[in-house]
Amino acid sequence: MFVAAGSLAVRFLRIPGCSRCRWAGMSASAWLEPGAKCLFDEPVRVRVNGLSALQQVTLKASLTDEKGETFSSVAFYQADKRGELDLSRSPSLDGYYTGTEPMGLFWSLTPANPLKRLVKKDVATSPLRVRIEVFDGHSGDPQGLPLAACVNERWFMSKGVTRIPVRKGRIRGVLFVPPGNGPFPGVIDMYGSVGGVVEHRASLLASHGFLTLALGYFGFDDLPNHFLNLDLEYFEEAVNFLRQHSKVTGPGVGAIGISKGGDLVLSMTTFIPHVRAAISIGGCNANTLGNLHYRNITLPGLGISLDRARFLESNIIDISETTNNPRDEENKDCIIPLEKAEGHFLFVVGEDDKNWNTSLFAQQAIERLKENGKENYEILTYPKAGHLLEPCYFPFCYASFHQLAGLPVLWGGEMKEHSLAQIDLWPKIQMFLRKHLEKQQSQL
Repeated sequence: MFVAAGSLAVRFLRIPGCSRCRWAGMSASAWLEPGAKCLFDEPVRVRVNGLSALQQVTLKASLTDEKGETFSSVAFYQADKRGELDLSRSPSLDGYYTGTEPMGLFWSLTPANPLKRLVKKDVATSPLRVRIEVFDGHSGDPQGLPLAACVNERWFMSKGVTRIPVRKGRIRGVLFVPPGNGPFPGVIDMYGSVGGVVEHRASLLASHGFLTLALGYFGFDDLPNHFLNLDLEYFEEAVNFLRQHSKVTGPGVGAIGISKGGDLVLSMTTFIPHVRAAISIGGCNANTLGNLHYRNITLPGLGISLDRARFLESNIIDISETTNNPRDEENKDCIIPLEKAEGHFLFVVGEDDKNWNTSLFAQQAIERLKENGKENYEILTYPKAGHLLEPCYFPFCYASFHQLAGLPVLWGGEMKEHSLAQIDLWPKIQMFLRKHLEKQQSQL
């Protein structure tokens, strides 16, 4: 597990080619502040010294994920008159990004295979390692020995967070418990058509003090292989399981979901009174694709029209216009009756979302709430951001394989704008959850 570095004393990573090491008489050094180890969502300060005055250099970052997929980024810099670089003050002159971007080398990491998405399944025992190298001159493909290098270990669980697989009743997932006695705000975390249990966001939330259940609802353990017929009682069981945990602040919990998970958290908040805060990232205001049952209620799945899909290069498809309009007469039964909810909603919209027309869906949701005199919502919109808004510093994913489409799907967004949106969004997610969950304790 990650152990925070509290001082500069541990900032130098002494491995061949790394901080404070010399190459054949070269005196350049690269290091990270406050240290070589951190949580994945924490910034680091990259510094280089021992260069010549105004020397032109290329900085390259690279990592290999658990599946062996490689990611890299390159940026061109010029040292100051003292032969120093500080990425918190020094602008990139060209490369994968330009301007003063302290974490640009990280968020601009690009897969060698352009249709791959960064994956981190083992969040407990190993970090993602980002190697930063400094090369003489400006080169888009730097070769040879670097002048200096360092490695940043980016962890997903802070010291003391406990990871507990959950197999209780029908519930399947993984629970992340922060250190200490609590009580902590309880949060259910879900992803979309990728299926299984995705743990990286839940583990980071736990590292920031949220007792989080990464919940599977298909494609995991003995759960169904699809989500074409879901019952909300399953999610209600998960809500009650979390509420009854001795370290959870009661009486309500929060829920966060992306894509299909986004409309599920809206339905949970609408029909399950103990869901007090819902964050829908790139979600829909209607139940999508398959039927959703709850007691004597069924929300049919909003359909799609594949003839509206657009094929791009490399068999990538743009499906942003394929989902039907919830407000068309034949689809009105699919709409989630959000006005019945007592909890609070946060709608997160990437305006260049190429998976769904998320802007339209959020607009329709808010209009429905307003028409019913409700003010229990907030909205965050990000121009030039796409569908896959992840915790900050996750590399931008242009397109990747979609389970349902059976082909690579365009997710939308432009790298820099999308990455800066993630940096802005991540603390606001935590603020929203704290606002509506921690205040419960003060009201008891």
